[in-house]
Amino acid sequence: MKHDEFFRKHPVFTGEEFAKYLSSLGEVGGRTQETLLTYYQKAGRVVQVRRGLYAVIPPGAGIDSYRVDPFLLAAKLTPDSVLTHHTALEFHGKAYSVHTQFPYSASRPLELLSFRSHVFQGTRFPNALLRSGKTHFGVLTAERAGMELRVASLERTLVDVLDRPHLSGSWEEIWRSLESVEFFDLDKVVEYALLLGNATTVAKVGFFLEQHREPLMVEDRHLKALYDLRPRQPHYLERARRTAGRLVSEWNLVIPGEVLEQAWGEVL
Repeated sequence: MKHDEFFRKHPVFTGEEFAKYLSSLGEVGGRTQETLLTYYQKAGRVVQVRRGLYAVIPPGAGIDSYRVDPFLLAAKLTPDSVLTHHTALEFHGKAYSVHTQFPYSASRPLELLSFRSHVFQGTRFPNALLRSGKTHFGVLTAERAGMELRVASLERTLVDVLDRPHLSGSWEEIWRSLESVEFFDLDKVVEYALLLGNATTVAKVGFFLEQHREPLMVEDRHLKALYDLRPRQPHYLERARRTAGRLVSEWNLVIPGEVLEQAWGEVL
């Protein structure tokens, strides 16, 4: 078909991208884009994900059965989408288990979106990042299926999943996923944690690093920088799920027994 080159380079695309491409060919007009998209949808070459967002169906593939890459979809949901939290863990191959929910971060995330078997949950960039203009701190540019997308580095992801654990699953999922990472640039981890300016998050990062001090080669200076910003009163590891646990006074955190002992699935 005439526009196959565009489809090969844009397995997921926005209406704006398609309009810009048509304009470059001199194909302009009030209804040109709409007419072509309708034609390609009826021909089984394009499926609409949501208003203004489309996915390409390869020739010969079933329009209802073809698995559209969820990472590409999450990356295109807003102009500044970043794959974060459990999505970033999966993208980097470090997730303990595969999820059907794909969180992403943006300045103005969309409402919860379901597309086939996947759910896309947007979360707003932390206020501290928006205020400082550093929403893309620790964000990498990666290529997938010929498309560029933005994904949080493992250093940013470590902090993000502890900051908003509900976007990454259970504590077992978070701990096992992070433990599969063999190396972190700890200076970047500490810098990003301090940038967020959340005392509870800083303490959670400090607790995790201290618990994994030897394998991650954590130095005293890393812990001290975090320790100095810990909360002054005890906080739960996750405010929304106030699970009973033990107070770790050094970090002023109430830690569930399963996390302290890493006794996943066992009766303590």
